[in-house]
Amino acid sequence: MKTIMLSPQNDKNAVNTAASLIKQGEVVGMPTETVYGLAANALNGEAVAKIFRAKGRPQDNPLIVHIADFDRIYELCPAVPPQAKALAKAFWPGPLTMIVPKGDCIPQEVSCGLDTVGIRLPAHPLARDLIRAAGVPLAAPSANTSGRPSTTTAEHVLRDMDGKIAAILDGGPCGVGVESTVITLALDKPRLLRPGGITLEQLRAVLGEVEVDRALYEKIGDEVRVSAPGMKYRHYAPKAPVTVVRGDPQRTAEYIQKQINGPTGVLCFDEYRSYFPTCVVECFGSQFDLAAQAREVFDRLRAFDDTDVTRIWAQCPSDEGLGLAVANRIKKAAGFSVVEV
Repeated sequence: MKTIMLSPQNDKNAVNTAASLIKQGEVVGMPTETVYGLAANALNGEAVAKIFRAKGRPQDNPLIVHIADFDRIYELCPAVPPQAKALAKAFWPGPLTMIVPKGDCIPQEVSCGLDTVGIRLPAHPLARDLIRAAGVPLAAPSANTSGRPSTTTAEHVLRDMDGKIAAILDGGPCGVGVESTVITLALDKPRLLRPGGITLEQLRAVLGEVEVDRALYEKIGDEVRVSAPGMKYRHYAPKAPVTVVRGDPQRTAEYIQKQINGPTGVLCFDEYRSYFPTCVVECFGSQFDLAAQAREVFDRLRAFDDTDVTRIWAQCPSDEGLGLAVANRIKKAAGFSVVEV
């Protein structure tokens, strides 16, 4: 298969071409405001199965369904919880996925046998244009090889998916940079399953009490059945092993300095680049700029794969606000190998 790159800037028919491929049961790389996704017809089990094959994705890792208008949720879910309407009013279109009871129209390939499904209404205009042009909801996990850092540009998608999918719709760099926040509304109390562009504090401002799943802070065993992507398996990882160092940025930088041995990579805040003159250094934003960290973290992790480093040390933000999402991605890239200083 030859993967074609579709650019709406150069081709006015790019979206319609991508939509036509989806109607034919193919997979297309789709831009969103968070990361790029691998999009297929969410109502076509055979098309969805192609996503799993392209990514090498475990068969028990459910997908998120993307819609372009809130009212489409009623076609996919038999009972929309009242909290969903409140969250949609506050945060949709945007980087929020809600886990709700699924309808019979959602194939098992999407839900991985669960009775729930994640629904999201993305903010990226090209994503919504593609969904409307295709005429169906789109199942779309991140457009990377399973376990690798997520893709935030069309070029990243091509690097991982060339020859595995039909096309990539180029929407430019993603603005948020980490995947959507995932909250389940299918339990007795709302629970945050994956942090993202909508913070825990924002969710609590709308819903009141929101529990936090333990998967945010520790590795989940293989025997655990999860209801959202990104909870169970090692994700976002470059080729070299990563160790996260958490604590005051000055102390973490000084700790990492003492560990340098051999071809070493360091993921650090901008302010501490000079601490590591003998290392391959990738900076992912100021220690005070969480939005920049979210946009840059996957790109910087990917950059290490073009080097000869055999180990990577990473500074990490605290868990406040958007920092919870950035810290979660770095810790998962490290397989929760974390040092507190």
